[in-house]
Amino acid sequence: MNVRRHLATATVVASIATLAACGGGGSDGGSGGQVQLSLVAYSTPQAAYEKIIEAFQATPEGKNVTFTKSFGASGDQSRAVEAGLKADIVAFSLEPDMTRLVKKGLVAEDWSAGENKGMITDSVVVIATRKGNPKSLKTWDDLTKPGVEVITPNPFTSGGARWNVMAGYGAKSNKGADKQTGVTYLNALFANVPVQDDSARKSLQTFSSGKGDAILAYENEAIFAQQNNQPLDYTVPDSTILIENPVAVTKNSAHPNEAKAFLKFLYTTDAQKIFADNGYRPVVKGVQGVSFPAPPALFTIADLGGWPKVTTEFFDPKGSVMADIERKLGVSTEK
Repeated sequence: MNVRRHLATATVVASIATLAACGGGGSDGGSGGQVQLSLVAYSTPQAAYEKIIEAFQATPEGKNVTFTKSFGASGDQSRAVEAGLKADIVAFSLEPDMTRLVKKGLVAEDWSAGENKGMITDSVVVIATRKGNPKSLKTWDDLTKPGVEVITPNPFTSGGARWNVMAGYGAKSNKGADKQTGVTYLNALFANVPVQDDSARKSLQTFSSGKGDAILAYENEAIFAQQNNQPLDYTVPDSTILIENPVAVTKNSAHPNEAKAFLKFLYTTDAQKIFADNGYRPVVKGVQGVSFPAPPALFTIADLGGWPKVTTEFFDPKGSVMADIERKLGVSTEK
């Protein structure tokens, strides 16, 4: 796969940006001094953030700002920051990874108080297949047919995987109204999953290498693959979940003014257009030239009870719906 984005492993690997030509690495020197911000994010939006950072550095607010960047599985990134990894801005796949840092005192409790509730991008879960969709896999039921291999990451390490789980569960349980039908579906679905990587990006690599008939993915991941000339098609199911990705400035940022300026820039139409060009659905109005299909039965995590409830019921490694399913399959539930 001709992917130009650097992939982080389950352990955090930082890619450090080169300082601008106007000076060295110091943060002194008045208006000419450099300020270095640390961005810690989940794996899939790396290409978007690289371009957004360039655009921010072309503004008066960002002209003297450089960045270190770390990308990896959302849960791993959140736990790394919790354990001491320096971060000025954190961007995750799902809200519980932000909540972990709020409980640790590293992110303000009011991080989601703004107009967009702290969410910087949207997406939906889609079913991606080989080019031409040779097995005609278009619906959730198609994925549980005998002989069909479905690629999705491990939900105990990957935020993307948790969205996939809740998309299938919500679609088949009528938004949680029929829990048993939804759980039965998840058992059948994961029986058809031959390998569970630790991040959504690694799962896409696995699929691109030839493994599997279909892959559950963010819509933006499928678009990214097509942009990189990967031979795949994708279907947006009639019933699927709205993916909402959070971002925040940390409370212990060494440069809070610059970090807040970057956060503000992320909500501009210029930055949102870059996200859209990389397959994400904008969260602000006025982004030109952007069009995405509207699933007729789109639902949200709030429709399923919200992340605190969902996390306990589905993703507690000591005892939950997915822990039971994974143990039956011999798959690790360790984070």
